[in-house]
Amino acid sequence: MNNGNPDNAKLLEHEADGIKELDNLLPPWWVWLFNLTIIFSVIYMIYYHVAGAGDLQAAEYTKEWKRGEEIKSASIAKFESGIATLTPSQDKEIIGTGGEGHRLFVTYCAPCHRPDGGGLVGPNLCDNYWIHGSNYVDNVKTIINGVPAKGMLSWRGVLNPDQIKAVSSYIYTLRGTNPKNPKPAENTVTAPTGPSAFE
Repeated sequence: MNNGNPDNAKLLEHEADGIKELDNLLPPWWVWLFNLTIIFSVIYMIYYHVAGAGDLQAAEYTKEWKRGEEIKSASIAKFESGIATLTPSQDKEIIGTGGEGHRLFVTYCAPCHRPDGGGLVGPNLCDNYWIHGSNYVDNVKTIINGVPAKGMLSWRGVLNPDQIKAVSSYIYTLRGTNPKNPKPAENTVTAPTGPSAFE
């Protein structure tokens, strides 16, 4: 009984909580879209899972990761091959308080060398008693290679070349400063060589 409402003729017999369902057909575009997703899924399954013609996500990730490691290794190798010609940055945005070098030092170096560079577990970076070489290039090499025998890890691959140059430049500016209660001098006096950090 439609009571003059054409939709009443489409009402199905069942209902739930007083709600009745109309017997409407789905829009053709929706039906075609649904059919296309089924076709796509079959093609996808055959291409990736049956024929093995394409890489699955895990394999694709592994390839991308290896490609990234190759790029990173090449960049580090290029950087390390030119270390001998490096000079400390004079850019205040790198070596100034709050600059990139300072921020990296506080994050990665201060736990062992103190925020003021006065030395804690690691040596005092403010005096002229340098254990692993006193010039800027020596500092860069120490950061890259670490000092495993003394508990300092290698930062190669953790910090990128620009970050290593930035933190090395900041460390170079600490030389000659006078932190409170510095760690006692270690090794013999080694006058800094290379460009001065205080020019």
